[in-house]
Amino acid sequence: MRCGVVVFPGSNCDHDVYHVLKHVLDQEVLFLWHEDTSLKGCELVVLPGGWSYGDYLRGGAMAALSPVVGAVKAHAERGGLVLGICNGFQVLT
Repeated sequence: MRCGVVVFPGSNCDHDVYHVLKHVLDQEVLFLWHEDTSLKGCELVVLPGGWSYGDYLRGGAMAALSPVVGAVKAHAERGGLVLGICNGFQVLT
């Protein structure tokens, strides 16, 4: 399965998620930058935890406005797999 790990400024655990997907679960993995508008064919998209944009407003508020999130929402609406961890889940809500 092709997996994408979204990276926002200030997020962390993105490398941990990458490691688990690639080296433990033996999946194809790539990083998706917050400015990307394409998910590059990923079947699973993971939004990891951390303090995206420093959590200056509220958890995930600024990250939710990033271009990649529009692509993630469209992916989910088509039935694609999306996993939000900690702050990543807040971005999705």
